[in-house]
Amino acid sequence: MKAPVPVPIRDSRCSLKPRSEAGVASRLRRKIPDLENQDIMGAFLDKPKMEKHNAQGQGNGLRYGLSSMQGWRVEMEDAHTAVIGLPSGLETWSFFAVYDGHAGSQVAKYCCEHLLDHITNNQDFKGSAGAPSVENVKNGIRTGFLEIDEHMRVMSEKKHGADRSGSTAVGVLISPQHTYFINCGDSRGLLCRNRKVYFFTQDHKPSNPLEKERIQNAGGSVMIQRVNGSLAVSRALGDFDYKCVHGKGPTEQLVSPEPEVHDIERSEEDDQFIILACDGIWDVMGNEELCDFVRSRLEVTDDLEKVCNEVVDTCLYKGSRDNMSVILICFPNAPKVSPEAVKKEEELDKYLESRVEEIIKKQGEGVPDLVHVMRTLASENIPSLPPGGELASKRNVIEAVYNRLNPYKNDDTVMVTLIQDELRVTKRLKGPE
Repeated sequence: MKAPVPVPIRDSRCSLKPRSEAGVASRLRRKIPDLENQDIMGAFLDKPKMEKHNAQGQGNGLRYGLSSMQGWRVEMEDAHTAVIGLPSGLETWSFFAVYDGHAGSQVAKYCCEHLLDHITNNQDFKGSAGAPSVENVKNGIRTGFLEIDEHMRVMSEKKHGADRSGSTAVGVLISPQHTYFINCGDSRGLLCRNRKVYFFTQDHKPSNPLEKERIQNAGGSVMIQRVNGSLAVSRALGDFDYKCVHGKGPTEQLVSPEPEVHDIERSEEDDQFIILACDGIWDVMGNEELCDFVRSRLEVTDDLEKVCNEVVDTCLYKGSRDNMSVILICFPNAPKVSPEAVKKEEELDKYLESRVEEIIKKQGEGVPDLVHVMRTLASENIPSLPPGGELASKRNVIEAVYNRLNPYKNDDTVMVTLIQDELRVTKRLKGPE
C-alpha cells in the first residue's frame, strides 16, 4: 500500500509539522511570549486588543477550529494544544487542550509544548503491550500531570528560583472508542450530544466543599472565595508558592495539580461537538447558552474558525474582561449548514440594518452614538436572535451599518460603556456571590 503524502499545516505562530490524510501525527501548539513583568497581572488596557489567533484542521473523523484573543488584559497568558494523530501507535487518537495562565505565561507555555508527552510516555499510560486500557489512560493522565508539575518546579528552581506563574488546564483525549475529559482548575469543557449538553467538567474553586477541606487540612483558608484570600482556583499546574506545605503530598497541598478525568464512551450517532474554553468565556456564558449558540452558528456556516471567532467576540461584548480562548471539536454528526437557517440569518441581518437606519434617522440633527443605538435595540423584542448570543452576537453587524452611515465617528468610550452595561446586567442577573 502506498504511503500517504504528508500535507503540511502551518500555524504562523507555531512550528511546521506534517499531517497525512491517514492521521499521521500532526501538532499545532500555540507559543505565548514571556511576560516582561509579572506584577502587571490582572491589569487592564484602555481598550481591548481584538486581534485573534486562529487555526483549524481535520483528521481521524474530527474537525476542529480555535480562536484566542487578548481582550482587555495587559498580557496574553492563554495557550493551547491541538494534535490529530498521536505517535507511538496511537495514530487514531487526538488531543486538544486550553491552558489559562495567571501571574505569567511560563507554565501555560511549557504545558502546551510538553504536557502530552508527559501523559503518553509514562508507564502508567503505556501499561502492557497493545493499546492502553481505560484505566491505563486515566492513571497515565494523572501521572503525567503530577510529573510535569514536579519537573517544572525543579526546572524553575535551577534557573532563577521558583517561578510564580500557574495555569489551569482543560482538555480531551479522543480515542476511537472513548473521549477522556481532563480538567485541572476553572477552565471548562463540555460535550454536546443529541443537541443538549451531555457532560461538562466541574470547576475547581476554593469554595467547593472537598477543595476547601483539602486547603484547610494543609493549613490554609478560603477568604473571599480564594485560597488564602489570593488565588481564585484550587487546582492548577505551577503556583509553587501554594505547594510547599511540609509533610503533605502533591495532591494534598493548598493548590493541587491533580486533574479530574472522566471517560465517556463515544456515540457515533449522537455525539455532535466538544467545546474547550478558559474562564474568560464561561464568565459570561453558561453551558447551555454556549452549546445553543455554537449549534446555531454551525447551522449557518461550516467554517469552524469563524464560529470560534463569533464566540470570542460575543463574550467580549457580553462583558468578559479576561483573555479568551476556545477550541471547537466537531464529530461527524455535528450540525450541518441549513438553507433555512441561512435564510433566517440573512433576514435577521437585514432587519437589524433597517432598524439601525431608522434609529439614526429618527434622531434628526446629528447622529446618535453607538451606545444609544445598542440600548435602543436591546429594549426591543427582536425575533430570531441567535440563542445564547442574543444581541451581543450581532454587535459586529450593527456596528458595520452604523459606521457606514457615520464613517467619521471614532469614540473609544463606546466599547467601554457598552461592556460596563453588560457587566451591570450580568451582576444583576447573577445576584450577590
